[in-house]
Amino acid sequence: MKSLRAPKVELVLAQFRRAKGRVDVPDVELYEDLLSLYNKNNDAAADPEVLRRLAEKLQLVGIAELMQESLALHEMVSASGGDPGAIFEKMSNLLKEIKDFVQTENPNLDAPAREKNLPPSSSSAQTTAVGNHKAPVIPDDFRCPISLELMKDPVIVSTGQTYERSCIEKWLEQGHRTCPKTQQTLSNPALTPNYVLRSLIAQWCETNGIDPPKRPSSSQPSKTKFACSPAELAKIQILLCKLSSSNPEDQRTAAGEIRLLAKRNADNRVAIAEAGAIPLLVKILSTPDSRTQEHAVTALLNLSICEDNKGSIISSGAVPGIVQVLKKGSMEARENAAATLFSLSVVDENKVAIGASGAIPPLVTLLSEGTQRGKKDAATALFNLCIYQGNKGKTVRAGVIPTLMRLLTEPGGGMVDEALAILAILASHPEAKFAIGAAKAMPVLVDFIGNGLPRNKENAAAVLVHLCAGDQQHLADAEELGVMGHLVDLAQNGTDRGKRKAAQLLQRLSRFVEQQKRSQSQAEAQAEQSLSQSRAQQP
Repeated sequence: MKSLRAPKVELVLAQFRRAKGRVDVPDVELYEDLLSLYNKNNDAAADPEVLRRLAEKLQLVGIAELMQESLALHEMVSASGGDPGAIFEKMSNLLKEIKDFVQTENPNLDAPAREKNLPPSSSSAQTTAVGNHKAPVIPDDFRCPISLELMKDPVIVSTGQTYERSCIEKWLEQGHRTCPKTQQTLSNPALTPNYVLRSLIAQWCETNGIDPPKRPSSSQPSKTKFACSPAELAKIQILLCKLSSSNPEDQRTAAGEIRLLAKRNADNRVAIAEAGAIPLLVKILSTPDSRTQEHAVTALLNLSICEDNKGSIISSGAVPGIVQVLKKGSMEARENAAATLFSLSVVDENKVAIGASGAIPPLVTLLSEGTQRGKKDAATALFNLCIYQGNKGKTVRAGVIPTLMRLLTEPGGGMVDEALAILAILASHPEAKFAIGAAKAMPVLVDFIGNGLPRNKENAAAVLVHLCAGDQQHLADAEELGVMGHLVDLAQNGTDRGKRKAAQLLQRLSRFVEQQKRSQSQAEAQAEQSLSQSRAQQP
C-alpha cells in the first residue's frame, strides 16, 4: 500500500511547497505524516500531534496563511488545465483538517469577526478537542470551498456551486472564468444570494450558541450596472406613468407588465427600481382591485430578488401593505405576499420589523388553509422569521403548534419536512415547549425518530431534546414508547446533528432509568423494613 501511494504523497507535498513558493530540504517525518493522513479512512480522527507538526512545518499556523494556501491551490488547479482530480481533493481535505486543528487549538487567533463568535465550548455542538479547548465543528456544507471558513454571505455561481461572496469576487477579479470547485466554465459572472443556506447557517449558529455571522458593509454587493436599452428604459417610464394614474385599468395593466419585466432578468429589476417604481407599487397594494393587488405584490417579490432593492422596499413602507394582502388578498396574492416576506426577512434587521408588523398570524393561517404552494411559502417565511428569538413566542401564540401537528399527521405527508423544521427551531422557547407537550406530540415524534427520513429523524430528535429537558414525565413517556432503540440506531447511522441529539437523549434517558431503578430499590427496601418491624411488633 505504501509503495502504491508514495508517489502521490510526494506530489501532494511538492504542490504544497510550490503553492507556498519555497523549496525545503527533504524531511522524512513530514513525508511520513502526510502519508499517514493520505492513507487515513475519511471517518477516522487524525492524530493531533501529526496535524501540529504539519501545520508548523508547512507554515500554516494562522488564518491568513491558510486562506493564502487555499487560494493558491485553486490557482494551481486552474493553471493545470482545470481537472481537480483526486490529488486536489486530498489536498483540500488535508488543508481543512489542518485549519480545524489550528482554530481549535488557538480559538483566539486573529480570525475574521465571524469566527471569533465561536465560543470556547458548547454543550449542544459537536466538538473537536485539543488540550483544554473545544469549539463547534462547522459543517462542510456551511464552509466556503475557497476559504474553508463559515460563510456569512453565501452566493451561487452559474454552475450551482456556493461560495462566500468576497472570496468568489476576488477569484473573478483575478481574471478567472471558471468555477473554482468544478473548474467548469462559468456561463456568466452573476452571483445569486443563497438565502436558504444563509438561513440554515443562522439556525446552526443559534443551536450552537453562536452569534450569526454578520455581513460587513464592505461585502454588500455594489449596485448592479444595468444594461437596458434606451427603448426599454422609455417603456419603463411609460409604465410608471400608467401606474401613477387614477385609471384602474391603466394601473392593472402597468402593474402586470412590471411584474413580468421584473421576473425576466436582473438588469430589469435594477432599472425598474432606479426609475422609482417601488413606492408606486407599494401605494397600490391597498387598491380594492384584487388583480392589481396581486400584480403589485408579485412585482415587489420579483424586485426583492435584487439585494439592493430589499432596503428600498422596506424603507418605502411596504410591509404593512404586504401584510394586508396576506390577510385579505386572493390566494395567489397571499402566497406571493408570504414569499415576499420571506425574501425581505433574509436581512436580519427585517426579521424584527416584519415580526412586529402583525405578519405572523396571517402566515400561520395560510400555513393552515392555503394551497400546497401557499403552505410551503408560509412555512418558509415562518421558519426564517423564527430564527429571531423575539418572533418565536408570537408564532406560538398565533396557534402554529396545532397546525404543525396536523401537518405531521395528515395523509400524504407533503409538509412533514417543513413542519418538523419549524418545530425544531421553536422548541427551545418555553411557550413552544409547553404547547408541544400539550399537543400530545410525543408519540408522533418518537415515530419519526424511528421511521422518518434522515433529516426528519434529526429534527424530531432535536424537538425531543428540548421537550425532555428537566421533565421527568416526558422522559418516562419517551422511554415507555420505546425510543431508546430508535435513538441507538440514530446515534450510529444518523446525520451528524442527529447523532449529537440522539447522544444527548440517550444520556438523559439512561440517567432517568438509573434513577428510577434506585428509587424502586429504595422503596422496596423501605417496604421490607416496614414489614419486618410490623412482624416484630406482633405478639
